[in-house]
Amino acid sequence: MALHTRLETLSAIKTIGLVPVFYNPDFDVAKNIATACVDGGAKCIEFTNRGDRAIEVFTQLSKFRDAEKPELVLGVGSICDAPTAAMYIAAGADFVVGPLLDEETAKLCNKRKIPYSPGCGSMTEIHKAHSLGVEICKIFPGAQVGGPAFVKAVKGPCPWTDIMPTGGVAPTKESLTEWFGAGIVCVGMGSKLITKELLAAKDYAGISKKVKETIEIIKQIRAGE
Repeated sequence: MALHTRLETLSAIKTIGLVPVFYNPDFDVAKNIATACVDGGAKCIEFTNRGDRAIEVFTQLSKFRDAEKPELVLGVGSICDAPTAAMYIAAGADFVVGPLLDEETAKLCNKRKIPYSPGCGSMTEIHKAHSLGVEICKIFPGAQVGGPAFVKAVKGPCPWTDIMPTGGVAPTKESLTEWFGAGIVCVGMGSKLITKELLAAKDYAGISKKVKETIEIIKQIRAGE
């Protein structure tokens, strides 16, 4: 089961403002990436369900979290249906993220008090997600859905909406200023944060540094600097 409560998880995601997103079929590599992210200050990470037997790697990560890294808030991404969500919840997921809004997944997560962030691309989908108990709506793909302008348009009539874009977000002052200025509560960031070059070099210290720098930029933006 989840190590962290629903409220703890949502609070951490909103407070930090960054959710690193990644997948790797090798547990040792995945563990090193997760550790690097936590060491850099991003303790909420999203391991995506994107490879054969990804659940096996996730289960090992969950055991690692429980035994050695209890501060790690371990989420699963790329979840499209309730049976898959149930499998990961049973394996210890602290939160569930999907590229689309699935009603049965939302209901399942609510029953287990697991935060669910579905991918939404319209006001209607966001409204439906709210009615299903979703606290943070993911917009995906962020850039193609409409970017920061879409967020501003949503926040106008529905200022209570908490949005997390994934896709089209870069770890730069310019990109993050545009997104947070539009009113988002956090960003999901994958290959632009955990780059192929850093992974190829096994530069986990470099990943930690990049994560720390990104979080510092977010803090500066929120402080109006």
